[in-house]
Amino acid sequence: MDHLISGAAFGAALTASGVYQPSVILSQLEFDNFHMLQAFLAGAAGSTAIVTAAQKLGYVQLKPRNFSSIGLFAPWDGNLIGGMLLGTGMFLAGACPGTVLAQLGNGIRSGFYAFEGAAIAGIVWTGFLGPLLHRPQPSEGSAPKPAVYEALGISRGAAVLGFELMCAAIVAACSLSAVGPEAKLPPAVGGLCIAAAQLTSVILRRNLMGTSTSLEEIGDWFWGFFKGKVSPQRYVNTVFCAGMVGGAWLLSKTYPAFAPATNVTIDPLTAGIGGFLMIIGSRMAGGCTSGHGISGISLLSTSSFITIGAAFAWGGVLGMLTG
Repeated sequence: MDHLISGAAFGAALTASGVYQPSVILSQLEFDNFHMLQAFLAGAAGSTAIVTAAQKLGYVQLKPRNFSSIGLFAPWDGNLIGGMLLGTGMFLAGACPGTVLAQLGNGIRSGFYAFEGAAIAGIVWTGFLGPLLHRPQPSEGSAPKPAVYEALGISRGAAVLGFELMCAAIVAACSLSAVGPEAKLPPAVGGLCIAAAQLTSVILRRNLMGTSTSLEEIGDWFWGFFKGKVSPQRYVNTVFCAGMVGGAWLLSKTYPAFAPATNVTIDPLTAGIGGFLMIIGSRMAGGCTSGHGISGISLLSTSSFITIGAAFAWGGVLGMLTG
């Protein structure tokens, strides 16, 4: 039940913030408005404060996310290439692994096609690509420092303060620009709703939010069905994500003002390919825009900054080239 409630809080938060809508995601990647960036940074900053406080109080003990390597050129090559695939998928589908679930709850047509592509990606990753690209983690002595503050040689407190100030400055600067009709709440307030969902997850689950692992669970079930050994332990993230769909649906039905404000038509095949690529990229990188972007960044994980930086930078390049 804790996973279901936490997921519902996240789905409702994404709906309230408006960032689940394809028009918001695409307009961000095309640099038409900065609604998504404001909400994302406010959510990440709020989540960082929450996680830092929870760790300080001893309520949770969470380590920064490890680097993801596919053995090509660096310990973080999986983060970089996976992030670029994630950004490509976001640009094509107008969704990311978390927002596609809110799209399902809000009845956005392209979200269903994107989710179908994502489910196929989970099956392909679990059955083929995951085992093929898996690389063992380097020994502790040879591995790069997983946290930004360790790599920079500064205290964790100084890194948190610097990150919070940077987010505040960017959000303040972006707030001077106009946003579209999707913003039923100020984007920064919507981001704080996402941070509140993180707080719910920390309190109830003593863990952070993430969504793309659920697609890997779907792949496990698919292959386990044929092998006759489905693992009952592999369902937690799927329950969380089911809660997200339900939370998004419940909020938009209870408060119709949060229902989709614009209708961006995305070709079903394009949406499906986008959904496929964003899950392959997320699993290659070891996380998505929620697992790395909100949760991993709140732990000041270097791998998360690389993954999300690559996703938005490459998605932005595609937006400029085709806009």
